[in-house]
Order: sequence, then C-alpha cells, then structure tokens
Amino acid sequence: MKTTWQPQALGLGHWSHPLLGQRVVDHANNDRIGVLRALAPDVKGTDLRPVLRVPDTPPVAWLSPEGGGVEWTTGLDTIEAAQ
Repeated sequence: MKTTWQPQALGLGHWSHPLLGQRVVDHANNDRIGVLRALAPDVKGTDLRPVLRVPDTPPVAWLSPEGGGVEWTTGLDTIEAAQ
C-alpha cells in the first residue's frame, strides 16, 4: 500500500492512519479481513504486567476480526482498504 498521508503520533506509541476503524485486507495472512484498531509497537512475550514504557520497535497494524475474537498483528505494508 503506497502512503500519501503523514502519520501523526497519538501518544503511548500509537500512530494515526486513515484506515483506523475501517475494514482492511491483510495480504500477509491469506487476505484475511479485519478492522484496523491501532498502529502501535508489538509487545513480545507473555508478560501480562502493565507496559511502563513504549517498546522501541517499529509500529505494526493491530487488526481484529469483524465478528469479534482474538486480535492479530501484521506489517503496515501488507494492508489495504477492503472493498
């Protein structure tokens, strides 16, 4: 997906994106469709304690299934608006 927008920091490691809250196709995961919930760093591991500082990693797209369920992450360059 080519970007013509300029991302803006929203705080706590989150970034703006024109498709936030919209249905998107995730081409990296068999064209799975989900709702773009956030652009934020991926937190690795199973530590469930609160994150006290923003991880120093690039943001990824956080997607949720349309009907609810477990979120997943994918690269920013693998999503586009669903038709």
